Amino acid sequence: MASSFGERLRVSVFGESHGNGIGALIEGLPAGEVIDTDALMRFMERRQGGRNSLSTARKEPDIPQFTSGVLNGKTNGFPLLLEIANTNVRSGDYANLMQKPRPSHADYTAYMKWHGDADMRGGGHFSGRLTAPLCAAGGIAKQILARHGIFVGAHLWSVGNVQDVPFPMLPDPQIFDDIAEKALPVLDDAAGARMTQAVLEARESLDSIGGSIECIVTGLPVGLGDPMFDGIENRLARVLFGIPAVKGVEFGDGFALSEMRGSQANDPFCVTENGEIATKTNHNGGILGGITNGMPVRFRVGIKPTPSIALPQETVDLSGNPQNATLEIKGRHDPCIAQRAVPVVEAAAALVALDVLLTDGKL
Repeated sequence: MASSFGERLRVSVFGESHGNGIGALIEGLPAGEVIDTDALMRFMERRQGGRNSLSTARKEPDIPQFTSGVLNGKTNGFPLLLEIANTNVRSGDYANLMQKPRPSHADYTAYMKWHGDADMRGGGHFSGRLTAPLCAAGGIAKQILARHGIFVGAHLWSVGNVQDVPFPMLPDPQIFDDIAEKALPVLDDAAGARMTQAVLEARESLDSIGGSIECIVTGLPVGLGDPMFDGIENRLARVLFGIPAVKGVEFGDGFALSEMRGSQANDPFCVTENGEIATKTNHNGGILGGITNGMPVRFRVGIKPTPSIALPQETVDLSGNPQNATLEIKGRHDPCIAQRAVPVVEAAAALVALDVLLTDGKL
C-alpha cells in the first residue's frame, strides 16, 4: 500500500490518527525555494479543530518539523520530510468500537482487508487527521506557485441546502486572502450565517450535515496536461478523492452541463484587449480535453456528513459470530467537516498544479 501521488513532484503521507505522529515526504521540490513558516502556520490553522463551536473540540498544535530537505529556511533539492506530533488523543473513546464498525466509516472495510490488525483508533490512517501533513505540503506548494503568479483559493460553497455565491469568473487573488481571514470561509456573510445555523441545528440534534467546496486556480498557462487518462481533471480527482469524506467532484458547471444545450454550455473564444485568447464564459472550468485553456481552473467538491454522530446507530458485532448490534459513538467529532476541508482542497489543488507544471517543464 502506498499513500502517495504525483509524477515529477511525489507526495507520500504517513501515520495514524492516534499514533505517535503523522507526516509527509515530498520529493521533487525545486531547490532554493523559501518556506515562509509563519505563512505556512496561518494556512494550517485554517483546518484545525477547536477554533469555534462548528468543529471538533480536538485541537492539535500541528507544527511541522522539517527533518530533511530544508536548509536555512530554503528547500535544498533533496526529499523534504515533515513530521507532526499527535499530542491530543483520547483512544479510550474508541475502545468499544473495535468490534463494532461505525456506519459509513472505513472500520468494516479495513477490518476485512487487514483481518482486524489495522489501527483504527480515531479512524487510523483513514482519519481526517492525515490532512494536516497534506496541508503542510500543499501550503509549501502554494507559496512556490504564488511566486510565479499562480494562486489557489477556495470557499465553502454549501452546507446542507444553504448555498454561497460563486467565485467571479476572473477573481482577483486578494479575494482568496479575504476569505482566509474569515471564521467561516464564505463570500456572502449572510449565507455564512445561515450555514452556521444549519450546523448548530445538526449538532443540537446529535447529528451532522454535509457540504461542498468551490476551488479555483488562476494563472495557469495554456497547454498543461494530457488527453484521456492523464488529464488535469484526472490528476486533480485522484488527489481530491484521497481527502476523507469527499464523495464527488465536478469541473466547471459539472453535472449542470448535462441539462444544457450546446449553445448554452459552449465557451466562446475571443481576443482580449491585451491581445490574448480567452473565453467569454467558463462553463468547462478552464480545461478542454484534459488540457488547460488559460482560463481559471474551477471545480467543486462534495463532502458527506461526518459519519460519527451521537445518535444511536445500527451496526454489527464482529466478536465471535457476527450479529446485529447498536452503538453510540463518543469522542470529539465535527458536526460539519466541510468548513475545515476548504484549505485541504486548496492544498491538494496546489500540489497537483505544481506537479503538472514541473512535469511539463513550465517551472
